[in-house]
Amino acid sequence: MHCPVCNQKDTKVVDSRLSSDGITIRRRRLCEACDHRFSTLEEIALLDTTVIKRDGRRETYNRDKLTAGVRKSLEKRSYTEDAFRSLIHGIESDIAKRGGEEITSSSMGEIIMDRLRNFDNVAYIRFASVYRAFEDVQTFQKVLDELRARKKKKNK
Repeated sequence: MHCPVCNQKDTKVVDSRLSSDGITIRRRRLCEACDHRFSTLEEIALLDTTVIKRDGRRETYNRDKLTAGVRKSLEKRSYTEDAFRSLIHGIESDIAKRGGEEITSSSMGEIIMDRLRNFDNVAYIRFASVYRAFEDVQTFQKVLDELRARKKKKNK
């Protein structure tokens, strides 16, 4: 790991801790050349997957694209970064559990919606409205009714 101050390659780890989300490792490092201390976050790269788009194109899985889409649905909603990282990790774990080197974008969208439904109902509605291309108020109402029924069933 290069020092962000002097760009020397010789840094050593002085402390490692598992983050509160249980997914990332926070490492405290010391540059042996300039004595600068800095932190890094280490995370497992989960997916080496190809996404098959609706039009048949194939794209390499892009974590940044997933993160941006989910973050957009959570805009102006209250959540912690740890919770967000855990959500993204859960989505990636579900994708990895499916097995295989390819996944359709529709299967991926369903996994994302399932996780969002349990994370934040408003974000779920926002994501679903774009993903499923809602065209009228009745479609929104149907999804809202499904959420209400699910909530009632869960509270019983």
